[in-house]
Amino acid sequence: MAPPPDALARRGAIAIAATRIGIGVGAFALTRPALGLLGFERPDGTSVALARLAGARDIALGVHALRVRDDAERLREATLLTTAVDAGDALAFGAALIGRHGIDRIALMNLPVAGGAVVAGAWVAARLRPQSA
Repeated sequence: MAPPPDALARRGAIAIAATRIGIGVGAFALTRPALGLLGFERPDGTSVALARLAGARDIALGVHALRVRDDAERLREATLLTTAVDAGDALAFGAALIGRHGIDRIALMNLPVAGGAVVAGAWVAARLRPQSA
C-alpha cells in the first residue's frame, strides 16, 4: 500500500482540484459569462468552443486529482500533470502578449492566474516528493 500524502500537500492538492473543477464547470456550462470574467468581451463561436474544451479538460484533471488524493505517489503525478497544463496556459498567454496578438488585456489578466497556479502546483508537488531513506 502506498504511503499517505503529506497532510498539508494533500489539502493544497484538494483545494487546487476543487478550484479547477469549479473553473471547468463555469467554462463548460456557463461559457459566455465565464469568458466575460476572463476578459473576452464578445466571444465568438471559436472562443466558446475552445473554452468548453478547456473546461472539460479542467473538470477531468480536477476529478482525477480528487480520486487519487490518498495516494502520495499518484497525487504527485496528478499534480505534476496539472502543473504542466497550467504552465502551458501561462506560456500561451505570455506568447500572446509578446507576439502582440491583440489580446494584451486578456493576457495580462490571465497570465498571473496561470503563473500562480504553476507556483501552487510546484509547491504541492515538492511536498509530495518521496523522502529519501
